Amino acid sequence: MAEKRKGGPAVRLRVLRKQQLSPHMIRIVAGGDGFAAFKPNEFTDAYVKVLFPQPGVTYPEPFDMGLIRAEYPREQWPVMRSYTVRHYDPDARELSIDFVHHGDEGVAGPWARRVQPGDELLLNGPGGAYAPGDEADWHLLVGDESALPAIALTLEAMPAGVPVRVFVEVEDAGEEQPLATKGDAQVRWIHRAAGEDLVTAVKALDFPEGTVQAFVHGEAGFVRELRRYLLDERGVRKDLLSISGYWRRGATDEQWRAEKAAERAAEEQRGR
Repeated sequence: MAEKRKGGPAVRLRVLRKQQLSPHMIRIVAGGDGFAAFKPNEFTDAYVKVLFPQPGVTYPEPFDMGLIRAEYPREQWPVMRSYTVRHYDPDARELSIDFVHHGDEGVAGPWARRVQPGDELLLNGPGGAYAPGDEADWHLLVGDESALPAIALTLEAMPAGVPVRVFVEVEDAGEEQPLATKGDAQVRWIHRAAGEDLVTAVKALDFPEGTVQAFVHGEAGFVRELRRYLLDERGVRKDLLSISGYWRRGATDEQWRAEKAAERAAEEQRGR
């Protein structure tokens, strides 16, 4: 039976340039005639679904994932990966996406390494759900490389003088990036190669007084530990906690999304 159509035509951009931000992070800047079709939102975790067509498959015009899902066998569907929109510049008609790469591992990372100016970039979105609010007295931002673009955007949006505590896990000092903010930010870089542990560092934080809004995203293992800690031990309000696993060690993106869907279904069943 055909699946229900979702979404609409993909935004079709052209790669303008690329920048090596660190040994394992590449920035792709895209624009072109299709830029006007991209409609930004107000979230600092705004993300898009980057679409990677299957080799040898001819797709409809316009490129519409709803139509493709309804009419093509699953093995011919484009591969989708979620990425934060790092920059959106309506005047320059450009948007930037930062890709983590580890050699030939995965789909998106190798694509970012080999893509050249003039190549096509297809995406759907954006989605998103988080932005720093004025209800909190201070903010906690925690993540790994996959969450670094959203953390950087959040810091750039932070009002002047607002206290922010930031923990970012990366491989080593070579993966650190400059983080600009008007907030009163204290940034702690956690280096995996040196045996440092993100969860331990967060638990050692002396929480400032007042209400905290927290953003915690990245590998599912540390996210799960910190969810329990922040909710059960620190009493962080659920409505002020943005937390989810972007990926899980040892699982493909498709496997991880299937696991998350199963977990959500089980939670809904328990809540009935």
